[in-house]
Amino acid sequence: MTATGNEDDERNRDTGDRPDRRDTGDTGDTGDLLRGLTPQVLGTLVRKYGRFEGCEDAVQEAVLAAAVQWPSEGVPANPRGWLVTVASRRLVDQVRSDRARRERESATAAAEVVPEGVPDTDDTLLLLFLCCHPALTAASRTALTLRAVGGLTTAEIARAFLVPEATMAARISRAKQRIRAAGSSFAPPAGAEREERLRVVLHVLYLIFNEGYTASSGSELDRPDLAREAVRLTRSVYAQLPGDGEVAGLLALMLLTDARRSARTTAAGDLVPLDEQDRTAWDRALIDEGTALVKAALAGPALGPYQLQAAIAATHADAVTAEDTDWRQVYGLYLILERIAPNPVVTLNRAIALSEVEGPQAGLALLATLDADARMAGHHRLLSVRAHLLEKAGDRAGAYEHYRRAARATASLAEQRYLEGRAGRVRQV
Repeated sequence: MTATGNEDDERNRDTGDRPDRRDTGDTGDTGDLLRGLTPQVLGTLVRKYGRFEGCEDAVQEAVLAAAVQWPSEGVPANPRGWLVTVASRRLVDQVRSDRARRERESATAAAEVVPEGVPDTDDTLLLLFLCCHPALTAASRTALTLRAVGGLTTAEIARAFLVPEATMAARISRAKQRIRAAGSSFAPPAGAEREERLRVVLHVLYLIFNEGYTASSGSELDRPDLAREAVRLTRSVYAQLPGDGEVAGLLALMLLTDARRSARTTAAGDLVPLDEQDRTAWDRALIDEGTALVKAALAGPALGPYQLQAAIAATHADAVTAEDTDWRQVYGLYLILERIAPNPVVTLNRAIALSEVEGPQAGLALLATLDADARMAGHHRLLSVRAHLLEKAGDRAGAYEHYRRAARATASLAEQRYLEGRAGRVRQV
């Protein structure tokens, strides 16, 4: 797992009418409810009307109206139906381009809405399939997923990836245009195409979690909002595909990794490596849930990369102390992972495990095989792992040089501070 590799370096659908409005002044609760309902409402509209871009705009307007009205007036008896009805009205307004009609119906939306013919289905997975259309680039898939399915604003997504809001708005707009030009329909892909599209969906969720767990740049080590969103969306996919081993594996991997969040930084926000973390601070409920998912996923007929990565994370979670880690098991799992999903980051992590089993020189020899890989040339993770193994081997000068180079190669200020601190420490010894 690219960002979580330093471990070795409800479906929120509406369940029916409530007896009455529920008074609440908690905007946080309202926000969580709306975030869970947004992809379901958007999926309902796209299924009925097509016009993905127009539906997305209409849903965002309905969500905004709810965010203003619900905290003071109470949540409607059927919040999902309320949103579908209001968004449908807004969409009709857009199509007709009738300003007067829009203003009249906006006023009507403030009253209790009686939903008409709202289907009792959750189309979140179909919406994810649409956002992860093969015509889109990886960056566009991620941005569109966060916007349309995650319910994040364009400004929030732009901040997460450190680009101007206008740039992100243009990226999302182009993604919608490409989907329209491709003539994609809101229907589940069939056969092999469905399996391939699901793999893309999982990869996008994986990337979102990685960025949330270890931000690629900026002053903070992580972005908890993105990590939480990735977990929420993956839970939604798992609720619809509980028998898919890779879906279960990805959810388990996220839970087991996120369980360590509170222990991986100091009060000042500085990074704490895995072997120095206070394991009593790990979230045991997340670990138990993730471990149960891993066991169920590994019992299936097929074995995929997310299941294997989750098994590695579970092995770390099983160790009461860093010294108790079963490194031979970790190394064996990386060997299998490397065979079924070759990747230089997997090799990098296998080198760390190998160094724990056979010593730092063995790890350094395996790292040397990555020097000619253009994907890893100058990468801060390769430099930092080499520095760590050189330090373990007693080469303080080499470790100092590579820690400094790794610090210059990362755009994460938190990682820079950590690596500079390690460099300073080996120089003082």
